[in-house]
Amino acid sequence: MDKRALTTQMIAQVREAIAVAEREAAAAAEAARDGEEPAARREDARMAIEYGGLARGQQQRVKQARLMLAAIESFHPGPIARGGAIEVGAIIEIEDEETGAGRTLFLAPAGAGLELTGPDGDGFLQVVTPSSPIGKAAMGQREGDSIDVTVDGETRSWEITWVA
Repeated sequence: MDKRALTTQMIAQVREAIAVAEREAAAAAEAARDGEEPAARREDARMAIEYGGLARGQQQRVKQARLMLAAIESFHPGPIARGGAIEVGAIIEIEDEETGAGRTLFLAPAGAGLELTGPDGDGFLQVVTPSSPIGKAAMGQREGDSIDVTVDGETRSWEITWVA
């Protein structure tokens, strides 16, 4: 699987998130300055404070997304040797040992939760980071190993069925 295509998708998604957050920050800052409706602004001065807080929150979102973008842009994952240990840059398939449900994950330094499409739109991959519960459990493991992941107090066992 072309990992460069996956990182390109990640970069595009994060850039779009930055653009949206910048637009929302600008709109909130304008609303804080001018109010959505002058009459409403005169009636409730708290509205300006609330929109100001919203603008600051969106600016923080932009800042965090820019840090994520920088991490992804400098990320150049290579192949994992056959039988090699899972590390950042690995694509892994896992299967729930109880239900048999499978998932494909891309272990990246940033971008947790992003959903990517496989080549030619074939399947979906979810981005996880080494700091996530499943990322922590998978690091250093190999194809055929089982990992236990506890999320929200529930432990699930997953078998690593494929690593690239």
